Amino acid sequence: MTFRPDFISFDCYGTLINFEMGPTAEKLFADRVDAQRMGPFLASFKAYRLDEVLGAFKPFFDVVANSIRRTCEAHGVEYRDSDAQALYAAVPTWQPHPNVVEVLEAIAPHYPLVILSNSMVDLIPASVAHLKAPFHAVYTAEEAQAYKPRMQAFEYMFGQLGTTADRMMHVSSSFRYDHMTASDLGYMAKAFIDRGHEPSSTEYGVSRLTDVRQLPALLGL
Repeated sequence: MTFRPDFISFDCYGTLINFEMGPTAEKLFADRVDAQRMGPFLASFKAYRLDEVLGAFKPFFDVVANSIRRTCEAHGVEYRDSDAQALYAAVPTWQPHPNVVEVLEAIAPHYPLVILSNSMVDLIPASVAHLKAPFHAVYTAEEAQAYKPRMQAFEYMFGQLGTTADRMMHVSSSFRYDHMTASDLGYMAKAFIDRGHEPSSTEYGVSRLTDVRQLPALLGL
C-alpha cells in the first residue's frame, strides 16, 4: 500500500447492500412480462433509473416511479401505481453482500468509514443498521440535493468532512455512478468491487477487487 486516506467513502446499494431492484421488479412483473422479454425490460428499468438521477434533485421514490413507468411505456406493459410503492418499500429489507459486515468491522478501527448513497434521509438508516459497522458519517442524495454521478453529491460530502478528494479513497461496484466521477475529482485511491453488474475498466485508476475480502489487504491491514 502506498496511500493512507483520511477517510474511506463507500457506495451503499450494490457495493455493500445487495441491490435487488432488478430481481424485485422481475417478481413484480412476472404476470405481465414473459420470460423472453424480461431481460430487455429490466435493462430498460436500469437505464431509466440512471437517466432519472442526472437532472434536478427529486425524491428517490419519484426516481423509482418515473423509471418504472417509463419502462412500462417503452415495452407496452401496464403500469400500476402500486408497482413503484412495492419497489420502494423493498429497499429497507435488502441485506449486505456476503462478507461485507466482517470486512467493514475489520477496517473501521483503522480508518473512518463514510457512506455516500443515492438514498433518502428516512430510507438509509435500515440499510446502515444491516451493515453493523460504526460509520463515521452517512450522507444521502437528499442532503446533497444531487445524486451520484453528479459531482455535487461528492462535493457535499467533502464539505461536511472538511477534506478534499485527494485525501480520500472511494469504494464502489459502479463506474457509471461512482468511479468515473471519483476519477474526475482526483480521489487519492479508488477500489472497484467487481460484482459483475457493470463492465470492468482499467481506464480510471482503480484497484479491481474480485472479492470484498481483498479490501483490508489493499489498505495494508
